[in-house]
Amino acid sequence: MQTHGSKSPTGRTHAPPHVRNHLMHHRTRHRSLRVRLRHAVAALLTGGLLLGAVGVTDATAATAQQEYRRGPDPTLSSLQAAQGPFSYAKVSVAAQTGFGGGTIYYPTDTSQGTFGAIAISPGLNENQSAVSWFGPKLASNGFVVFIINNLNTAADQPPARGRQLLAALDYLTGSSTVANRVDKNRLAVAGHSLGGGGALNAAAARPSLQAAIPLTPYVYDKSWTNVYVPTFVVGGETDNVAPVADHAEPIYQTLTNAPERAYLEMNGRGHAVANSYNTTIGQYTLAWLKRYVDNDTRYEKFLCPPPAPNSVIAEYRSSCPGS
Repeated sequence: MQTHGSKSPTGRTHAPPHVRNHLMHHRTRHRSLRVRLRHAVAALLTGGLLLGAVGVTDATAATAQQEYRRGPDPTLSSLQAAQGPFSYAKVSVAAQTGFGGGTIYYPTDTSQGTFGAIAISPGLNENQSAVSWFGPKLASNGFVVFIINNLNTAADQPPARGRQLLAALDYLTGSSTVANRVDKNRLAVAGHSLGGGGALNAAAARPSLQAAIPLTPYVYDKSWTNVYVPTFVVGGETDNVAPVADHAEPIYQTLTNAPERAYLEMNGRGHAVANSYNTTIGQYTLAWLKRYVDNDTRYEKFLCPPPAPNSVIAEYRSSCPGS
Protein backbone atom coordinates (compact mmCIF):
# COMPACT_ATOMS: atom_id res chain seq x y z
CA MET A 1 0.00 0.00 0.00
CA GLN A 2 1.29 3.44 -0.85
CA THR A 3 1.08 6.21 1.69
CA HIS A 4 -0.16 9.50 0.38
CA GLY A 5 1.53 12.76 1.28
CA SER A 6 5.06 13.94 2.06
CA LYS A 7 7.36 13.06 4.94
CA SER A 8 9.04 15.37 7.42
CA PRO A 9 12.73 14.92 8.37
CA THR A 10 11.47 12.76 11.28
CA GLY A 11 9.74 10.40 8.88
CA ARG A 12 6.19 11.28 9.89
CA THR A 13 3.82 11.35 6.97
CA HIS A 14 2.17 14.68 6.22
CA ALA A 15 -1.33 14.49 4.79
CA PRO A 16 -2.21 16.14 1.48
CA PRO A 17 -4.17 19.41 1.83
CA HIS A 18 -7.59 17.84 1.21
CA VAL A 19 -6.88 15.20 3.84
CA ARG A 20 -5.57 17.76 6.32
CA ASN A 21 -8.95 19.42 6.06
CA HIS A 22 -10.69 16.20 7.09
CA LEU A 23 -8.10 15.54 9.79
CA MET A 24 -8.60 19.00 11.26
CA HIS A 25 -12.33 18.37 11.24
CA HIS A 26 -11.93 15.04 13.04
CA ARG A 27 -9.59 16.40 15.68
CA THR A 28 -11.77 19.37 16.51
CA ARG A 29 -14.83 17.12 16.79
CA HIS A 30 -13.22 14.55 19.01
CA ARG A 31 -11.95 16.57 21.94
CA SER A 32 -13.75 18.21 24.84
CA LEU A 33 -16.11 21.05 24.02
CA ARG A 34 -13.67 23.63 25.37
CA VAL A 35 -10.79 22.30 23.29
CA ARG A 36 -12.98 21.97 20.20
CA LEU A 37 -14.19 25.55 20.56
CA ARG A 38 -10.64 26.80 20.97
CA HIS A 39 -9.53 24.99 17.82
CA ALA A 40 -12.47 26.30 15.82
CA VAL A 41 -11.85 29.87 16.97
CA ALA A 42 -8.15 29.57 16.20
CA ALA A 43 -8.93 28.31 12.72
CA LEU A 44 -11.21 31.23 12.07
CA LEU A 45 -8.76 33.77 13.47
CA THR A 46 -6.06 32.72 11.04
CA GLY A 47 -8.18 34.36 8.38
CA GLY A 48 -8.24 33.92 4.67
CA LEU A 49 -4.83 32.26 4.35
CA LEU A 50 -5.83 29.14 6.27
CA LEU A 51 -9.35 29.15 4.91
CA GLY A 52 -8.04 29.35 1.38
CA ALA A 53 -5.44 26.64 1.99
CA VAL A 54 -7.69 23.92 3.34
CA GLY A 55 -11.19 25.02 2.45
CA VAL A 56 -12.47 25.51 6.01
CA THR A 57 -15.71 27.46 6.21
CA ASP A 58 -17.84 28.90 8.97
CA ALA A 59 -20.27 26.04 8.35
CA THR A 60 -17.49 23.48 8.85
CA ALA A 61 -16.49 25.07 12.14
CA ALA A 62 -20.11 25.03 13.28
CA THR A 63 -20.52 21.39 12.31
CA ALA A 64 -17.41 20.50 14.29
CA GLN A 65 -19.22 21.57 17.47
CA GLN A 66 -22.47 19.73 16.89
CA GLU A 67 -23.39 16.65 18.84
CA TYR A 68 -25.96 14.18 17.55
CA ARG A 69 -27.37 12.71 20.72
CA ARG A 70 -29.68 9.80 20.00
CA GLY A 71 -31.21 7.97 22.94
CA PRO A 72 -31.09 8.37 26.73
CA ASP A 73 -28.00 8.98 28.81
CA PRO A 74 -25.78 5.90 28.55
CA THR A 75 -24.81 3.57 31.37
CA LEU A 76 -22.43 0.63 31.43
CA SER A 77 -25.39 -1.73 31.49
CA SER A 78 -26.98 -0.04 28.47
CA LEU A 79 -23.71 -0.33 26.52
CA GLN A 80 -23.44 -4.01 27.38
CA ALA A 81 -27.06 -4.88 26.59
CA ALA A 82 -27.71 -6.93 23.45
CA GLN A 83 -30.23 -4.32 22.27
CA GLY A 84 -30.81 -0.66 22.95
CA PRO A 85 -33.80 1.68 23.33
CA PHE A 86 -34.79 2.02 19.65
CA SER A 87 -37.17 -0.25 17.81
CA TYR A 88 -35.68 -1.31 14.49
CA ALA A 89 -36.62 -2.95 11.23
CA LYS A 90 -34.61 -4.57 8.48
CA VAL A 91 -34.73 -4.79 4.70
CA SER A 92 -32.93 -7.17 2.37
CA VAL A 93 -30.92 -5.80 -0.54
CA ALA A 94 -30.16 -7.82 -3.67
CA ALA A 95 -26.69 -7.79 -5.20
CA GLN A 96 -25.82 -4.41 -6.64
CA THR A 97 -23.13 -2.99 -8.85
CA GLY A 98 -20.05 -2.91 -6.63
CA PHE A 99 -21.08 -5.25 -3.80
CA GLY A 100 -23.04 -8.41 -3.18
CA GLY A 101 -26.15 -7.07 -1.47
CA GLY A 102 -26.92 -7.64 2.20
CA THR A 103 -29.30 -6.53 4.94
CA ILE A 104 -29.99 -3.02 6.25
CA TYR A 105 -31.02 -2.66 9.88
CA TYR A 106 -32.45 0.74 10.79
CA PRO A 107 -34.21 2.52 13.67
CA THR A 108 -37.92 3.02 12.98
CA ASP A 109 -38.03 6.27 14.97
CA THR A 110 -38.39 9.31 12.71
CA SER A 111 -38.72 11.91 15.47
CA GLN A 112 -35.01 12.45 16.16
CA GLY A 113 -33.76 13.37 12.72
CA THR A 114 -31.29 11.35 10.68
CA PHE A 115 -28.89 8.73 12.00
CA GLY A 116 -25.26 7.89 11.43
CA ALA A 117 -24.59 4.73 9.43
CA ILE A 118 -22.05 1.94 9.17
CA ALA A 119 -21.32 -0.70 6.52
CA ILE A 120 -19.86 -4.00 7.77
CA SER A 121 -18.08 -6.67 5.71
CA PRO A 122 -17.62 -10.34 6.63
CA GLY A 123 -14.37 -12.23 6.11
CA LEU A 124 -13.02 -14.99 3.90
CA ASN A 125 -15.64 -17.62 3.01
CA GLU A 126 -18.17 -15.80 5.19
CA ASN A 127 -21.46 -14.19 4.32
CA GLN A 128 -23.36 -11.54 6.20
CA SER A 129 -24.54 -14.01 8.86
CA ALA A 130 -21.01 -14.10 10.31
CA VAL A 131 -21.38 -10.55 11.64
CA SER A 132 -25.17 -10.22 11.68
CA TRP A 133 -25.36 -9.63 15.44
CA PHE A 134 -24.04 -6.11 14.92
CA GLY A 135 -27.27 -5.24 13.06
CA PRO A 136 -29.71 -5.42 16.00
CA LYS A 137 -27.08 -4.24 18.49
CA LEU A 138 -26.27 -1.01 16.65
CA ALA A 139 -29.62 -0.27 14.98
CA SER A 140 -31.40 -0.47 18.34
CA ASN A 141 -28.92 2.12 19.62
CA GLY A 142 -29.54 4.65 16.86
CA PHE A 143 -27.48 3.68 13.79
CA VAL A 144 -28.37 2.51 10.32
CA VAL A 145 -26.37 -0.69 9.79
CA PHE A 146 -25.66 -2.26 6.40
CA ILE A 147 -24.19 -5.75 6.70
CA ILE A 148 -23.07 -6.74 3.25
CA ASN A 149 -22.21 -9.82 1.26
CA ASN A 150 -19.04 -9.62 -0.76
CA LEU A 151 -19.06 -10.27 -4.48
CA ASN A 152 -16.70 -13.23 -4.12
CA THR A 153 -16.53 -14.46 -0.54
CA ALA A 154 -13.66 -16.85 -1.31
CA ALA A 155 -11.42 -14.53 -3.30
CA ASP A 156 -12.03 -10.85 -2.56
CA GLN A 157 -8.94 -9.39 -0.89
CA PRO A 158 -8.90 -6.38 1.47
CA PRO A 159 -8.68 -3.67 -1.25
CA ALA A 160 -11.69 -5.19 -3.05
CA ARG A 161 -13.62 -5.48 0.19
CA GLY A 162 -12.81 -1.86 0.95
CA ARG A 163 -14.22 -0.76 -2.40
CA GLN A 164 -17.34 -2.83 -1.74
CA LEU A 165 -17.84 -1.20 1.67
CA LEU A 166 -17.68 2.23 0.05
CA ALA A 167 -20.04 1.14 -2.73
CA ALA A 168 -22.46 -0.07 -0.06
CA LEU A 169 -22.32 3.28 1.74
CA ASP A 170 -22.94 5.09 -1.53
CA TYR A 171 -25.96 2.89 -2.18
CA LEU A 172 -27.18 3.35 1.38
CA THR A 173 -27.07 7.15 1.18
CA GLY A 174 -28.18 7.33 -2.46
CA SER A 175 -30.81 4.93 -3.74
CA SER A 176 -31.66 2.69 -0.78
CA THR A 177 -35.16 2.72 0.68
CA VAL A 178 -33.79 4.22 3.91
CA ALA A 179 -31.60 6.91 2.37
CA ASN A 180 -33.70 9.66 3.94
CA ARG A 181 -32.93 8.27 7.40
CA VAL A 182 -29.15 8.50 6.97
CA ASP A 183 -26.86 11.47 7.56
CA LYS A 184 -24.38 11.08 4.71
CA ASN A 185 -21.80 13.09 6.63
CA ARG A 186 -21.73 10.59 9.52
CA LEU A 187 -20.56 7.29 8.08
CA ALA A 188 -18.32 4.45 9.27
CA VAL A 189 -16.99 1.07 8.16
CA ALA A 190 -16.16 -2.18 9.91
CA GLY A 191 -15.30 -5.73 8.97
CA HIS A 192 -14.08 -9.10 10.18
CA SER A 193 -10.80 -10.69 9.05
CA LEU A 194 -10.30 -9.78 5.37
CA GLY A 195 -13.30 -7.54 5.85
CA GLY A 196 -11.35 -5.80 8.61
CA GLY A 197 -8.58 -5.24 6.12
CA GLY A 198 -11.27 -3.91 3.80
CA ALA A 199 -12.39 -1.44 6.47
CA LEU A 200 -8.83 -0.09 6.69
CA ASN A 201 -8.60 0.22 2.91
CA ALA A 202 -11.94 2.04 2.83
CA ALA A 203 -10.79 4.44 5.57
CA ALA A 204 -7.56 5.15 3.70
CA ALA A 205 -9.47 5.83 0.49
CA ARG A 206 -12.16 8.02 2.06
CA PRO A 207 -10.85 10.17 4.93
CA SER A 208 -14.25 11.83 5.36
CA LEU A 209 -15.42 8.68 7.17
CA GLN A 210 -15.98 9.22 10.87
CA ALA A 211 -14.84 5.82 12.17
CA ALA A 212 -13.32 2.49 11.15
CA ILE A 213 -13.47 -0.76 13.13
CA PRO A 214 -11.32 -3.68 11.91
CA LEU A 215 -12.24 -6.86 13.82
CA THR A 216 -9.43 -9.45 14.07
CA PRO A 217 -8.24 -7.94 10.78
CA TYR A 218 -6.19 -9.81 8.20
CA VAL A 219 -3.96 -7.54 6.13
CA TYR A 220 -1.01 -7.80 3.79
CA ASP A 221 0.04 -4.17 4.17
CA LYS A 222 1.69 -3.50 7.50
CA SER A 223 1.75 0.30 7.51
CA TRP A 224 -1.41 2.40 7.88
CA THR A 225 -0.05 5.90 8.21
CA ASN A 226 -2.42 6.88 5.38
CA VAL A 227 -5.51 6.41 7.57
CA TYR A 228 -6.87 9.71 8.89
CA VAL A 229 -10.03 8.29 10.47
CA PRO A 230 -10.63 7.42 14.15
CA THR A 231 -9.94 3.68 14.22
CA PHE A 232 -10.75 1.01 16.79
CA VAL A 233 -8.87 -2.27 16.27
CA VAL A 234 -9.95 -5.56 17.87
CA GLY A 235 -7.59 -8.52 18.18
CA GLY A 236 -7.81 -12.01 19.65
CA GLU A 237 -4.93 -13.04 21.91
CA THR A 238 -4.86 -16.63 20.60
CA ASP A 239 -5.77 -15.85 16.98
CA ASN A 240 -3.81 -18.29 14.79
CA VAL A 241 -5.34 -17.09 11.50
CA ALA A 242 -4.39 -13.43 11.88
CA PRO A 243 -1.95 -13.45 14.82
CA VAL A 244 -2.06 -10.14 16.60
CA ALA A 245 1.73 -9.73 16.39
CA ASP A 246 1.49 -9.81 12.59
CA HIS A 247 -1.81 -8.03 12.02
CA ALA A 248 -3.79 -6.17 14.71
CA GLU A 249 -0.81 -4.83 16.66
CA PRO A 250 1.14 -3.45 13.65
CA ILE A 251 -2.09 -1.90 12.40
CA TYR A 252 -2.59 -0.06 15.67
CA GLN A 253 1.05 0.94 15.95
CA THR A 254 1.11 2.51 12.48
CA LEU A 255 -2.16 4.46 12.82
CA THR A 256 -0.05 7.46 13.74
CA ASN A 257 -2.09 9.89 11.63
CA ALA A 258 -5.51 8.77 12.87
CA PRO A 259 -6.91 11.53 15.10
CA GLU A 260 -7.93 8.88 17.63
CA ARG A 261 -7.08 5.17 17.85
CA ALA A 262 -7.59 2.26 20.22
CA TYR A 263 -6.63 -1.41 20.36
CA LEU A 264 -8.64 -4.02 22.27
CA GLU A 265 -7.10 -7.49 22.62
CA MET A 266 -9.51 -10.15 23.84
CA ASN A 267 -8.05 -12.45 26.47
CA GLY A 268 -7.73 -16.08 25.36
CA ARG A 269 -9.91 -15.58 22.28
CA GLY A 270 -9.25 -16.50 18.68
CA HIS A 271 -10.02 -15.31 15.18
CA ALA A 272 -13.78 -15.86 15.43
CA VAL A 273 -14.26 -13.80 18.59
CA ALA A 274 -16.40 -11.25 16.73
CA ASN A 275 -18.50 -13.82 14.87
CA SER A 276 -21.11 -14.12 17.62
CA TYR A 277 -22.44 -11.72 20.19
CA ASN A 278 -19.70 -10.51 22.50
CA THR A 279 -20.55 -8.14 25.32
CA THR A 280 -17.14 -6.46 25.47
CA ILE A 281 -16.73 -5.97 21.72
CA GLY A 282 -20.30 -4.72 21.51
CA GLN A 283 -19.72 -2.29 24.37
CA TYR A 284 -16.60 -0.68 22.92
CA THR A 285 -17.85 -0.74 19.32
CA LEU A 286 -21.01 1.11 20.34
CA ALA A 287 -19.11 3.63 22.48
CA TRP A 288 -16.65 4.27 19.63
CA LEU A 289 -19.40 4.91 17.08
CA LYS A 290 -21.37 7.11 19.45
CA ARG A 291 -18.29 9.14 20.28
CA TYR A 292 -16.89 9.58 16.79
CA VAL A 293 -19.82 9.19 14.39
CA ASP A 294 -22.37 11.00 16.55
CA ASN A 295 -19.80 13.19 18.32
CA ASP A 296 -21.70 12.37 21.50
CA THR A 297 -19.46 13.38 24.38
CA ARG A 298 -21.59 11.44 26.86
CA TYR A 299 -19.65 8.36 25.73
CA GLU A 300 -16.19 9.78 26.33
CA LYS A 301 -16.05 8.35 29.85
CA PHE A 302 -16.57 4.82 28.51
CA LEU A 303 -13.43 5.10 26.36
CA CYS A 304 -11.11 7.25 28.46
CA PRO A 305 -9.41 6.36 30.70
CA PRO A 306 -8.85 2.97 29.04
CA PRO A 307 -9.72 -0.23 30.94
CA ALA A 308 -7.08 -2.21 32.80
CA PRO A 309 -6.34 -5.79 31.75
CA ASN A 310 -8.70 -8.33 33.30
CA SER A 311 -10.09 -11.81 32.70
CA VAL A 312 -11.74 -10.63 29.46
CA ILE A 313 -9.33 -7.96 28.19
CA ALA A 314 -5.72 -9.02 27.67
CA GLU A 315 -4.61 -5.56 26.61
CA TYR A 316 -6.07 -2.17 25.73
CA ARG A 317 -4.09 0.65 24.16
CA SER A 318 -5.46 3.99 23.10
CA SER A 319 -4.75 7.62 22.30
CA CYS A 320 -6.44 8.71 25.53
CA PRO A 321 -4.30 11.30 27.32
CA GLY A 322 -1.84 9.55 29.60
CA SER A 323 -2.51 6.07 28.24
